[in-house]
Amino acid sequence: MLDLKHWPRPPRPWLGVFTDIDDTLTTEGAITADALHALAALKQAGLMVIPITGRPMGWSRDFAQNWPVDALVAENGAAAWIPQTNGAPQAIYQQSAAVRAAHRTRLQAVAARILREVPGATLAQDSAGRETDMAIDHSEFTHLPPQAIAQVVQLMRSEGMNATVSSIHINGWFGEHHKLSGAQWIVHQLWGRALDADTARWVYVGDSTNDQVMFEHFACSVGVANIRRFEDQLTHRPRYITPSERGAGFAELTRHLLTHLN
Repeated sequence: MLDLKHWPRPPRPWLGVFTDIDDTLTTEGAITADALHALAALKQAGLMVIPITGRPMGWSRDFAQNWPVDALVAENGAAAWIPQTNGAPQAIYQQSAAVRAAHRTRLQAVAARILREVPGATLAQDSAGRETDMAIDHSEFTHLPPQAIAQVVQLMRSEGMNATVSSIHINGWFGEHHKLSGAQWIVHQLWGRALDADTARWVYVGDSTNDQVMFEHFACSVGVANIRRFEDQLTHRPRYITPSERGAGFAELTRHLLTHLN
């Protein structure tokens, strides 16, 4: 992982920034003033800004409405909020309502099995707002040891689910979507563009193992400094790393990016 002083020049001007939320934009569970100002500065510079999170639709609605962003992709790429000029943000989904309903029944069964078989496992406190996935808390309000985290992941995958581990939750879902496919989907929905043709002009910022698909795909991928606690678990590391952790690191990256817009 390289220092930001090695920041590259894109082949053409930058288009935008994708960013994780928990422990990337937020610090101790809340967005800090410097990170919020950084989002606004990116928008004012004419860049597209899209947070992509494993958090649920219900949890992220207010952020989509109140933060200076073009969209907010939730539940690891399954759904998104689109801010509206007047009124509440619009919800859109990659899966149909019928598919979501069928998956919800299966999710409930897997959740019951995990709570029954893994000592100490609890559902994430934001579970009521989830529409397409489930989450087990491992570090937000409950601590699960590494062997229990691995057991939850194994159980999810044995049930045919995708499973990822963020800095706070173990997320599981049915379907082929993930953060990268969610990024591709939302760019096409908003602008009718193929993201794969422009990845060299986008930046991705994250902090955890569930960001690896993005670190692998984007040449200008950045980890805020707290990613070092997951470094030995990463198959795909970010190309660059910020000096500071969490929201302060995101603000540092933003300042550096804005001095190298072209």
